[in-house]
Amino acid sequence: MSSSDRSQAVDVQESRTYEVRTYGCQMNVHDSERLSGLLEDAGYVRAPKDADGDADVVVFNTCAVRENADNRLYGNLGRLAPMKTKRPGMQIAVGGCLAQKDRDTIVKRAPWVDVVFGTHNIGKLPVLLERARVQEEAQVEIAESLEAFPSTLPTRRESAYAAWVSISVGCNNTCTFCIVPALRGKEKDRRTGDILAEIEALVGEGVSEITLLGQNVNAYGSDIGDREAFSKLLRACGKIEGLERVRFTSPHPRDFTDDVIAAMAETPNVMPQLHMPMQSGSDTVLKAMRRSYRQDRYLGIIDKVRAGIPHAAITTDIIVGFPGETEEDFEQTLHAVREARFAQAFTFQYSKRPGTPAATMEGQIPKKVVQERYERLVALQEKISWDENKKQVGRTLELMVAEGEGRKDGATHRLSGRAPDNRLVHFTKPDEDVRPGDVVTVEITYAAPHHLLAEGAALNLRRTRAGDAWEKRNAAAAAKPVGVMLGLPKIGAPEPLPVAASSGCGCD
Repeated sequence: MSSSDRSQAVDVQESRTYEVRTYGCQMNVHDSERLSGLLEDAGYVRAPKDADGDADVVVFNTCAVRENADNRLYGNLGRLAPMKTKRPGMQIAVGGCLAQKDRDTIVKRAPWVDVVFGTHNIGKLPVLLERARVQEEAQVEIAESLEAFPSTLPTRRESAYAAWVSISVGCNNTCTFCIVPALRGKEKDRRTGDILAEIEALVGEGVSEITLLGQNVNAYGSDIGDREAFSKLLRACGKIEGLERVRFTSPHPRDFTDDVIAAMAETPNVMPQLHMPMQSGSDTVLKAMRRSYRQDRYLGIIDKVRAGIPHAAITTDIIVGFPGETEEDFEQTLHAVREARFAQAFTFQYSKRPGTPAATMEGQIPKKVVQERYERLVALQEKISWDENKKQVGRTLELMVAEGEGRKDGATHRLSGRAPDNRLVHFTKPDEDVRPGDVVTVEITYAAPHHLLAEGAALNLRRTRAGDAWEKRNAAAAAKPVGVMLGLPKIGAPEPLPVAASSGCGCD
């Protein structure tokens, strides 16, 4: 078929909608923004939020971290099978970590799937969909190494005022419970100049908060042997005019050096927040996990951070019931939690990740024992979280107004925002118009374990360029026509990032 014939074929096609379903860590969330950007760049239209599979293209961006990840995927694929039968031309694609791991197995178990792609070639999705449509057969393409750094791909950001910025992909660690390195590959750092150029472009679009993202974010610089590359990057972010908030996730204790703490303390727009996975408080278990630090080292970092940044909120990930964990080991985890006094902890019951060393270790803990320990840990952390939040009562905080974070906001006539330390705060709706991305100053009047309340009137409202960006995006969405014609996928080098106008899964 000639190019003119293909163009004519495209012209008569109806608008095609897409839906992306995301499972797993922040890296997957960011990848899904790229997938959405790629599809829209190819002419697809996003389906309504309540589409629930009623779209022309449904993409599953999968996670392989949990033991039941495949059951969840195949259950969802099974529910779509009859829908696809009734909807001619519907396509289903599966990508992400589970696709990288299972490859041909997905099409064998769910032959109605049209495309399977991996973590290293997400940029191929539109081409693979088109190829599957033309050839009328499933396309399975799994790259063994990264084809293009994800940040070079088109993006449809979920937020107008906040953005993820990848600084590295992959991981060089060999934790026995984690399959991510096998699926994402060895760590590959992005050039500092490219990172800063993307941030400046985002700020030019109205973004005021960025989160630096990496599987092991503070190992940045390992490619060039510069152990201070990450702290230098944080300080460089502090010089970008208009960038109000900088966060990062997730750092590894092994690479957490004093210069990073100094950069956090001395760079005003780096927020007083640290999410640093501990995983266990037992030295024996940490050794079995192949974690390169011990309890004293971890708690020592916490002490240094609190000394340099007194109001820092520290959060963590903890796995309960790792193979061989004794009651004494678990008590060491409880001790570490009491000492660290985390603002929040993301707690997980150990589950086997097929393909990891831990899955075949002796001493697998009975489910009943794991559940009992898990409940004790959650109860302890809930008390600590509440006690730490109570210390916020009476403080005056600047909140960046959030979109959709307060599920009861409509009923309570409140809005929600994030404090500098990332605590969630519900506040009384001011008389003035307030937009996501704007900044309000409030006084905290009440604390619960997982949120704070500011029940009085806002002390100040600052309308921001980020709020302008949110307003502009929503106005454009309201004015957009119902559909657009499907264009052919763009092949070749992506378009450059815009020039400015004036950075996981609990496994790190």
